[in-house]
Amino acid sequence: MKTDVQIAQEAKMKPITEIADALGINEQELEPYGRYKAKVSLDVLDRLEADPDGKLILVTAINPTPAGEGKTTVNVGLSMGLNKIGKKTVTALREPSLGPVFGIKGGAAGGGYAQVVPMEDINLHFTGDFHAITSAHNLLAAMLDNHIHQGNQLEIDPKRIVWKRVLDMNDRALRNIIIGLGGRMDGFVRQSGFDITVASEIMAILCLATSLSDLKNRLSRMVVAYNQDGEAVTAGDLGATGAMALLLKDAIMPNLVQTIENTPAFLHGGPFANIAHGCNSVMATKVALKLADYVVTEAGFGADLGAEKFFDIKCREADLKPDATVLVATIRALKMNGGVPKGDLGVENLSALEAGLVNLERHLENIEKFGVPAVVAINKFPTDTEAEIQLLTEKCAAKGVDVVLTDVFTKGGEGGVELAKKVVEICETKTSNYAPLYEVDGTIEEKITKIATEIYRADHVEFTSAGRKQIAQIAQLGLDKMPICMAKTQYSFSDNPALLGAPTGFNLTVREVKVSAGAGFIVALTGDIMTMPGLPKTPAANNMDITENGEIIGLS
Repeated sequence: MKTDVQIAQEAKMKPITEIADALGINEQELEPYGRYKAKVSLDVLDRLEADPDGKLILVTAINPTPAGEGKTTVNVGLSMGLNKIGKKTVTALREPSLGPVFGIKGGAAGGGYAQVVPMEDINLHFTGDFHAITSAHNLLAAMLDNHIHQGNQLEIDPKRIVWKRVLDMNDRALRNIIIGLGGRMDGFVRQSGFDITVASEIMAILCLATSLSDLKNRLSRMVVAYNQDGEAVTAGDLGATGAMALLLKDAIMPNLVQTIENTPAFLHGGPFANIAHGCNSVMATKVALKLADYVVTEAGFGADLGAEKFFDIKCREADLKPDATVLVATIRALKMNGGVPKGDLGVENLSALEAGLVNLERHLENIEKFGVPAVVAINKFPTDTEAEIQLLTEKCAAKGVDVVLTDVFTKGGEGGVELAKKVVEICETKTSNYAPLYEVDGTIEEKITKIATEIYRADHVEFTSAGRKQIAQIAQLGLDKMPICMAKTQYSFSDNPALLGAPTGFNLTVREVKVSAGAGFIVALTGDIMTMPGLPKTPAANNMDITENGEIIGLS
């Protein structure tokens, strides 16, 4: 089979003006970036305010493994399948980060014959949104340091600065640095560091804001440091809000592209799925819902992180009402959860598959807690056997859950038609009774414990002394009545990535708690979560190149 980039380059794309026109976007609401990409003005929302919303479908997955699950690929294939059966559909996804693209994960535009295009642009600089976020974030950092250098009227405590700088690249050497070295005109010396751009609170804000004014309000609330009296110092206190918003004036608009089969696709924003909420922008989702019958979106990593935050943070904040959930799994990944090494996943193993099914079952139980009907999508691999497919189908049927085999990687939208029919059936015959897992008025400890015990199945939550002190400070500042954003390994329900399947009998340790006042959530950090990843021994970048005739090699 051809590589992803070869398939993408052979796609017969339509001019983006045609895609927009078919959706019902007016010419004055479209700002093309070349022939196949465009920004869409938020004026669409004002014009279509009275129109009903389409159906909102969440695509999530079991815990990720090295075997691969293909959540984005199924998302794209399902949207194309829905169009094939006559449903006007849009897919809404996050933008890829350059760090993972050049690191170990690769791109995030789907795969095989279920991709969004132009894949090369999407996985590289795209429309410059991430650069705008990087610039806005670092402008605030520069203004913070300059304020202290110029006399420090806000009496900022240099040892309590919490705003680092960011870069859209995996670079472990920048995690911990000393800045301000040199003469007295070169700033003050202090320890700092870099996070990756997708970890910036500004990224989360861009994806949760509902308008330019809301964006500015959220930016102004961001806590960057504390003063000598322990009071929060915000971006608004530094007078940085207007300039940051100016840098983000184009980035705030959703990006419109298309799939290989010309299904419209909104790609906008890309917050981390562990230290942030891992969903595409509220604005892109809302625009899509006004323009389409069905909107297929996704949330990062497994359902214990992605779906929980989609339901508890994004849907709550944006007043969204999801209609159905698609839980993606592969037989390979389930066998890995059942104890099979990666090298042996191509061999039929019914006992391991049955053992690994507990991971899938727990995710289904969790989705049920939010009141949203679900279907299981099995992303087909050539090594899957009939016996394995039958076992998986029977086990899910015994629990009253439908299973649909999809083959969108090799067949595109045609391979997603059966899943599309099942999604439509669910939306037309079942009622979604969506509700968040918890109310925001509880204490921080109560909300964290609710997630840890009901979603992860932890026996108990342990808070470090530093974490308890931070919780007390957040409550003292009056910032505790917000949703919780759990920062946890994506590989396990627990905070130990080695515990696969559906572990029980463990405690969850919260080592640090910090507030993202602008984004509107509280981050609880567990385990060893990196906000600036490093490159692997052999980065994907080593295998990338471009030829004299413009052929791109190694991008996936």
